[in-house]
Amino acid sequence: MNVLIADDDPLSRVLLSATLTRLGHDVVAVADGAAARDLLVAPNGPRMAILDWEMPELDGLDVCREARARATAYPYLILLTARDGHEDMVEGLDAGADDFLTKPFNANELRARLRSGQRVLELQASLLEAQEALVHHATIDHLTGLINRRMILEQLEHQLNRERRIHGSVSIGLVDIDHFKMVNDTWGHPAGDAVLRATAGMLRASVREYDGVGRFGGEEFLLVLPGCDVDQAPLLAERVRQRVAATSVVVGNDVIPVSVSIGLATTANSGFHASTLLASADEALYRAKAGGRNRVESGTAALLASEA
Repeated sequence: MNVLIADDDPLSRVLLSATLTRLGHDVVAVADGAAARDLLVAPNGPRMAILDWEMPELDGLDVCREARARATAYPYLILLTARDGHEDMVEGLDAGADDFLTKPFNANELRARLRSGQRVLELQASLLEAQEALVHHATIDHLTGLINRRMILEQLEHQLNRERRIHGSVSIGLVDIDHFKMVNDTWGHPAGDAVLRATAGMLRASVREYDGVGRFGGEEFLLVLPGCDVDQAPLLAERVRQRVAATSVVVGNDVIPVSVSIGLATTANSGFHASTLLASADEALYRAKAGGRNRVESGTAALLASEA
């Protein structure tokens, strides 16, 4: 591990560094609490630290407190001290220390306490990995790799609030794969899944980096286009439509043509309520499909009187 030593006694630093290096650890040694604090709160700072209780600038307790308040990742903090009273231990734990090492230290005790700290950090890493997996599972549509309905709607609300504050605009596009039931009926559901994945990839590749793309449900996708007004949105949507229409999906020996219908809505016409925008885009999508599919239509819902 990368272990930080903070001790104003040069001899103690040398002895600790030599022992830790012999145990296979990488060592960073500093002579005062302020330098230790700066390293611990830095991005990718040391995850393990041995801190002398009494140091210039900041003492070991102050370093513990600041590291707990400001470090982005949890560091395991061992206080090095000649104090061994019950009240001293309580004070150190209250400040954020994880463990204590008596001064002068014993090499075997040091090795044991480092192993204990390493087990804690490994457990924490496992828990964080499990938490990230749960978050991913809750926010990502696993078939297409896009964010799911809940997350794209949250993104829509966020962009609406932001653009409302700066008097900007937001457009959305409801995208529906044409004749998707026929794809499943003709080539089978695995082919339908392949079409969904391919369409998702084409949508993501056709919009701007900061636009939102999510699976809305079934064969429908939702585009969230911040800063996109009534003139720009049809151009972007038409680019999406053309890209999809120009690409066939190959599944085994079958070549499956794909096209999409898109219903657009913008805040200029439909206001800054997500429900109104979605209703307007849905109405436009209905007209696109009724008009022959593989086309883009814009919603015509009037601005709500309450927002005028």
